[in-house]
Amino acid sequence: MTSVEKIQSLIAEFIEAQDFTGVPKELYEPIEYIMKQNGKRMRPTLSLLSCDMFGGDIKECLMPAVAAEVFHNFTLVHDDIMDRAALRRGMETVYHKWNADVALLSGDTMLIKAFLYALNTNPLYSFDVLAELCKVALEVCEGQQFDLNFETADNVSLDDYLEMIRLKTAVLLGSVLKIGAIVANADAASKKTVYDFGIDLGMAFQLQDDLFDCYGDVKVFGKMPGGDIADNKKTYLYIKALELASEEDKNILINLFKMPKGRDEKKFTAVLDIYAKYNIREIVTAVMTDYYNSSLQHLDKINLPENRKTVLREYASILYNRVK
Repeated sequence: MTSVEKIQSLIAEFIEAQDFTGVPKELYEPIEYIMKQNGKRMRPTLSLLSCDMFGGDIKECLMPAVAAEVFHNFTLVHDDIMDRAALRRGMETVYHKWNADVALLSGDTMLIKAFLYALNTNPLYSFDVLAELCKVALEVCEGQQFDLNFETADNVSLDDYLEMIRLKTAVLLGSVLKIGAIVANADAASKKTVYDFGIDLGMAFQLQDDLFDCYGDVKVFGKMPGGDIADNKKTYLYIKALELASEEDKNILINLFKMPKGRDEKKFTAVLDIYAKYNIREIVTAVMTDYYNSSLQHLDKINLPENRKTVLREYASILYNRVK
């Protein structure tokens, strides 16, 4: 089995060797800027780990894995426009460094490049890889629209929210793992099970991000905490607090989330005070842990020797125990 460090080194070398420049430079400079940043590169890592677990050639998986990474970064560029975010990974967003128009066009170009990377994979599996990427691209857009809808909706249930984050975040983790299995020529049952592993791991990952958004340290997390509260986003924390709060606290919370978008330290503090009163942080942490444990149960079901699953299991633990 190949170590996470070796896999991430291969990914870094592959991305560094890619030429993201072009003309007009105003279109391509933002792509070069975001793709050469040292993000977690979790998605291509998961893809190569899956391929390796099923006995595939991880070098054959680099192209489709990076297709997914380019796609993921495209979604971040467009997310930052919608969120008017200034920071990501501790650096200026494309939206903030250039402007919304540039970010929109550069993001569109990244989406097309992601599909081109998928098409440039081995013809034996390029169709299946592209089909998976197309599927997940639609789902992510659906999830993003649900997220926008929730900002003005009066009644968003916990189930609604969980379905939204499944589409917006978890399906891509499931798909990159499935892509690794496709390259390794795994059987259909294994591809489905490793996909399900990724879905539950992705659910845990997003709930953890929601917690970081409220309680993270900007120096560690790479962006200011409180972005979801500033944008009146109805996360699991908010919905659960409404469910548990007294009538008085419920009305206070609803009114706080009716305030105009924008950073307001008093609002941020007031929301966190209500969350603390009803142990929301602890409740969401428990739900996140349940999803993580469920993901490991899917991994247990894969019909491979345990030693072939070890590295992927260890990487899942790293993601679960991360601090940013």
